[in-house]
Amino acid sequence: MSSPYLPKKLFLTRGVGRHRQRLTSFAMALRSAAIAQYNLARVSPTFPAHCKLISPEEGAKIPKPGQIVHAALSQNATNEARQLTASVGVAIPKDHALHGYISLHHSFGQTEKQAGDYAEDLAATMLATILGINFDPNTSYDERKDIWRMSDKIVVTRHITQSAVGDGDGTWTSVIAAAIFAE
Repeated sequence: MSSPYLPKKLFLTRGVGRHRQRLTSFAMALRSAAIAQYNLARVSPTFPAHCKLISPEEGAKIPKPGQIVHAALSQNATNEARQLTASVGVAIPKDHALHGYISLHHSFGQTEKQAGDYAEDLAATMLATILGINFDPNTSYDERKDIWRMSDKIVVTRHITQSAVGDGDGTWTSVIAAAIFAE
């Protein structure tokens, strides 16, 4: 019996697309993120144990065009003149034998920094709860980040966020942020 698929590598990417058709604007965002050539299969956002976070350039060399690729994908779209974001946050435990967390966040009206900080905080909060790191969930993001650093249990938190402002002329603007699983 073969073992179940367990990704060994993961990379983060993002993109924005604009078109008069909503679906085409999404396809353009996938192109912008350099993942349009894959068949994306959405998965729940868990960072696998023993998985390595790699650069998008390294990750893009792994899958072949047309290959089914697992992805945790955040997306957002508008045809109005509004700020929109899509963000993926990652929290990886120091003990690589444990799984980490990936969060997906999309919003209107937030800056890229606000949405990215929120996604990163959400992933780290989810990981902290299973690692038994005590903190008050009502404390600020910066205060929790200091607690995580002091705990020495969370080694990496990252995010990738794409923001854009819709044109407001009826053209669709789509943004995506994705965690792409490889090998």
